Amino acid sequence: MRRRASSPTILLLLALLCLLQLPAAQAQKKSIGPKKGTAYFPPPGSWETRQPEAVGLNPARLQEAVQYAQANESKAPRDLRAAHYESAFGREPFGYPVGPMKERGPQTGLIIRKGYLVAQWGEPQRVDLTFSVAKSFLSTVVGLAYQDGLIKSLDDKVGPYMAPIIPFQPWNTVANKADELGQQDLIELFNTEHNRKISWDHLLRQTSDWEGTLWGKPDWADRPQGPAAEWQTRPRHAPGTVYKYNDTRVNVLALAALNLWRRPLPQVLKERIMDPIGASPTWRWTGYENSWVVLDGVPVQSVSGGSHWGGGLFISALDQARFGLLTLRGGRWNGRQLISADWLQRARTPTPVQPTYGFMNYFLNTDKKLYPSAPASAFAHLGAGANIIYVDAEHDLVIVTRWMDDKAMDGLIQRVLQSMEK
Repeated sequence: MRRRASSPTILLLLALLCLLQLPAAQAQKKSIGPKKGTAYFPPPGSWETRQPEAVGLNPARLQEAVQYAQANESKAPRDLRAAHYESAFGREPFGYPVGPMKERGPQTGLIIRKGYLVAQWGEPQRVDLTFSVAKSFLSTVVGLAYQDGLIKSLDDKVGPYMAPIIPFQPWNTVANKADELGQQDLIELFNTEHNRKISWDHLLRQTSDWEGTLWGKPDWADRPQGPAAEWQTRPRHAPGTVYKYNDTRVNVLALAALNLWRRPLPQVLKERIMDPIGASPTWRWTGYENSWVVLDGVPVQSVSGGSHWGGGLFISALDQARFGLLTLRGGRWNGRQLISADWLQRARTPTPVQPTYGFMNYFLNTDKKLYPSAPASAFAHLGAGANIIYVDAEHDLVIVTRWMDDKAMDGLIQRVLQSMEK
């Protein structure tokens, strides 16, 4: 016959069991809420500021860095249309703007350390064109397509992914349709022998040497090189063998991505990136007055990957900084992986024929050639103006500067890093 335990024995066993479970319960309680050292992400509509010394910066030296940036404002006119015509862009064949432009603001900047805002100057909330920084947003939208399986491999040729592209031309009022015989009704981006060889990776790295005209801008007219008599007849380089920064080809990627997504790229960017990182509602991404297509029966504008001919991304320095912080944090924002770590690793992989360039527009500090004062692991999203988002994971640092002489950027980085020295 089994002996039954007495009440005191049962109570003693229960007490011991509670003592054993107490540490686990306390550990579980401690794990609720943010842990000490959890990365800070600014919520929508605000950005916590910290005193420089609270994040390991010397206030006096940091102020010297800010004053240095302010003293090196770009000498180009603030009227960006006037600045365009005074630059080499305005003297190119077909160099006239076909997209909106606006007068820019003063030299502006932000310094973000460990996620916190430690310095700002100028007009950080002002919405201005960001020129080729828009390319980093364009490549991000392509990256989202890759994440979602819309692109199976970046080494795939782009042509087979393309459906017919129908231009939207309500202004075309040719009375005699016979005058249009021989002209194409569709936009064919990859119908030549050369263009059929182009992959997504080639477009992202600006090594495609795509041939053709898009939105009235021939590929050869953008930063033309060599004798003028050879601009239109030179032999083509095999895709992947030569790097050439070219905005017509960037716009080819934008149109190809639009055709792939079957929806406006600004909508994709807003839903997948800008809203989740708490960007303001003030940014806009535009194309050209003639960059319209009919997509599933609806007129849609294909955006520009820069502001070479006007248009592009209108955005504030504060929203630029949020994007920079997202790329600093490996594509994660407040617990969500918005951009895959794999994509960012690819974006920061040097292009074999141009080691200081990754995917557009990730400029790399390979061999410390871009910014000698910065670590080799740093990179930047760069645009004319200059518009610069400097990203330095080694120092948990993001610097945004607008309308500063780009030759002064290394000096600014040097001074900010010196403010970290003990």
